[in-house]
Amino acid sequence: MADQESESVRDQYAVRRLGECRIPSPLNLSVVTGDFLPDYTEDDKRVLVDVEVSEGETPSPAAFESAGPRQHIFFDPLTTRVGIVTCGGLCPGLNNVLRSMVLELNHKYRVRDILGFRYGFEGLNPAFGSPPINLDPAAVADVHRHGGSMLGLSRGHQDVGMMVDTLQRHGLDILFCIGGDGTLRGAHAISLECEQRGLPISVVGVPKTVDNDVPWVDKTFGFDTAVDVARQAITGAHAEARGTRNGVGIVKLMGRDAGFIAAAATLASEDVNFCLIPEVPFEMDGRHGLLACLERRLASRGHAVIVVAEGCAAHFNESEVSLDASGNARYAHGATDVGPILRDAIAEHLRVRKVAASVKYIDPSYMIRSGAANASDAIFCNELARYAVHAGMAGRTDTVVGRWHRRFTHVPLALITGDKKRVNPDSAHWLSVTEATGQPRLTNDPPA
Repeated sequence: MADQESESVRDQYAVRRLGECRIPSPLNLSVVTGDFLPDYTEDDKRVLVDVEVSEGETPSPAAFESAGPRQHIFFDPLTTRVGIVTCGGLCPGLNNVLRSMVLELNHKYRVRDILGFRYGFEGLNPAFGSPPINLDPAAVADVHRHGGSMLGLSRGHQDVGMMVDTLQRHGLDILFCIGGDGTLRGAHAISLECEQRGLPISVVGVPKTVDNDVPWVDKTFGFDTAVDVARQAITGAHAEARGTRNGVGIVKLMGRDAGFIAAAATLASEDVNFCLIPEVPFEMDGRHGLLACLERRLASRGHAVIVVAEGCAAHFNESEVSLDASGNARYAHGATDVGPILRDAIAEHLRVRKVAASVKYIDPSYMIRSGAANASDAIFCNELARYAVHAGMAGRTDTVVGRWHRRFTHVPLALITGDKKRVNPDSAHWLSVTEATGQPRLTNDPPA
């Protein structure tokens, strides 16, 4: 029974392959460890899901397939045709990933036929009239210096059958899908449709979201840049708050379901006094609520900085939240925009309490996602792109290239699309945030 359970766990993390890899790789890497040359990655190499166990506990057999270049590949580079699509919202690093994919395919694998589909999955729908563009090193030479995506993006569902028809019409062998949870769900659907039709088309995803909420990867590209820009906004809010008596600076950051940007920017800044994220409940009223704690902070220090993730709007709004074309909650409009709600609640509370104060509000959301990647993200994007190319050329499909325990991995798309990653309130990460801010629990219930 134990062997059957272990096998079932292994199957859950197995990545589908299009077939046997028989074509020698053109990369000319080493097959001998220790000869001071980069090695090919062996097919049986794995990265454990859990690396920490209690004494006496049996480690779980759950493990991801290691990403990397294979000694033998599935597709013949001389005849391989590749498509690339970028979907969802803007994110720093999109052009970096795109450029590195093209360079790896062209310079290293000698693939010459690379198509970029315009405006997300809409580009796979002929009805939108956006023909793909040819991508080569000259076309992507300088795109990594700019934010946005040279291919454009869009949100929303397209008919899966129609999209696969487009792949067939263009004779594609590999489709790289760069995007967040909605994009990866679409990539999974495309992969399943290709499998049902018996088409040997590799579908490989690269996870993209500044929110960093994609499960089973330790970081998504764009996150480091988002934290950098968010810290600048916090620095501005801190200056505004200190520049006047009882100054309050409020910064709203992106994070629909997860507070990773807010938490990381708080730690990077060390000027934040209250960090509010969707995963940790808080109360506004009562002796131990945010308003009373803020009032005490002003009385003792004369200023305060509050960082709030956009998903905290759920604490204030019980009405139904509208959704965007990808099915994501929209927290930047009217009664669901937590920034102005929090600003007005604080200003009114201090007015009623006759506390003369100046409340300043900063929303850097679109600055955060539209800029070029910083140095850390640029390096990470390049790595993700190359590992994705290796996966596609080796015939892996229905998979995402990610990083886990600082090792690059292949993760089944079915596993990725089933959940979202969130900040764990019991983790050392959140403990660090509360220690950096000094904030109390912000609830009136006694600790459990």
